[in-house]
Amino acid sequence: MDVMEKHGYRTQKFGKLDYTSGHHSVSNRVEAWTRDVAFLLRQEGRPMTKLTLKKAKIRVMGEDWKNTDSAVNWLRKEARNHTQPFVLYLGLNLPHPYPSPSSGENFGSSTFHTSLYWLKKVFSDAIQIPKWSPLSEMHPVDYYSTYTKNCTGRFTEKEVKNIRTFYYAMCAETDAMLGEIIMALQQLELLQKTVVIYTSDHGELAMEHRQFYKMSMYEASSHVPLLIMGPGIKANQQVTNVVSLVDIYPTMLDIAGIPLPQNLSGYSLLPLSSETFQKKYKFKNLHPPWVLSEFHGCNANASTYMLRTNQWKYIAYSDGASVLPQLFDLSSDPDELTNIATKFPEITYSLNQKLLTIINYPKVSASVHQYNKEEFIKWKQSIGQNYSNVIANLRWHQDWLKEPKHWSALTYGGAGD
Repeated sequence: MDVMEKHGYRTQKFGKLDYTSGHHSVSNRVEAWTRDVAFLLRQEGRPMTKLTLKKAKIRVMGEDWKNTDSAVNWLRKEARNHTQPFVLYLGLNLPHPYPSPSSGENFGSSTFHTSLYWLKKVFSDAIQIPKWSPLSEMHPVDYYSTYTKNCTGRFTEKEVKNIRTFYYAMCAETDAMLGEIIMALQQLELLQKTVVIYTSDHGELAMEHRQFYKMSMYEASSHVPLLIMGPGIKANQQVTNVVSLVDIYPTMLDIAGIPLPQNLSGYSLLPLSSETFQKKYKFKNLHPPWVLSEFHGCNANASTYMLRTNQWKYIAYSDGASVLPQLFDLSSDPDELTNIATKFPEITYSLNQKLLTIINYPKVSASVHQYNKEEFIKWKQSIGQNYSNVIANLRWHQDWLKEPKHWSALTYGGAGD
């Protein structure tokens, strides 16, 4: 936004801006810092559904609708009346699950909430119940994630289907907000000269792999929508190439005709968008046939790295040796139920070598481990004599308070000093 502003664009932002906060809750951070400690404690409320009392309610997520209205009003008042080009950003919270105050103090967000109006938009017969591996056969990082997300208990098929149905209804409400933006652009005669990019910072597992939420490299969590429409973009074209959210930055600069900095990780997606752009970029640096994703936060007890190609997904953990990797052939196993890393050692080795040329992940994992330790000690020292009480009453409090001395002793020896 800053770069485009310097090149004559008017910029405006509404809604969710994660980079202004830089973190989730204290509970999330403390859990991430202590993830090497040998304990399992539930961080989230059990995923559940909740219907609005008013059956025909359309504006269920009031804050998102308020920001959508602000964006539409800005287009009507500001964008329409200026000759300057503009960039408008609208960040929505939907289809995130809603907070779950019924989980007690320091609750998380595990409630899938909607109205009958949006549920009627969902063709429930098409919703599939995902297959689960037995808890005893789960990859150790998956088991940790399932446990901290409070998903190890028994779920009926009806519960799972309801969660997934409510999630899709929440997606329908999100789509309606995009519709408001597109309709405003059309009414203002700006649609034919405006590029619209629609995407998400993460997906939603919605009970696939016995999990909800994100913090996972499985497709439902890491594979997000990316829709682009506008002048020069071929309509109704589906691009099968793997691309990444880091590609949006150079793509936006490219659309604006702004020279790309040399140190960007991403690639402009314009060459993939139409034959016109393909000819223009014939001899330029095109997108490689892979994407990288990495995660070092809460609800996963090892640094996680994904190398994704069209066919293969390779997931490495920690230093690459202490936690076994995962390999999925997405062409024959789209649900990612069979880890074939040991069955195909040559492919596993080849993808791991490729990953190491992109990022020295054992070194990164070691630095994250050191960071976690230092941050935990700083946090512990900052709360002084209140430490025992504060750590006991974070979002894992329901489990912690059953054996406070046991868990407290483990954090002393494992995470801190």
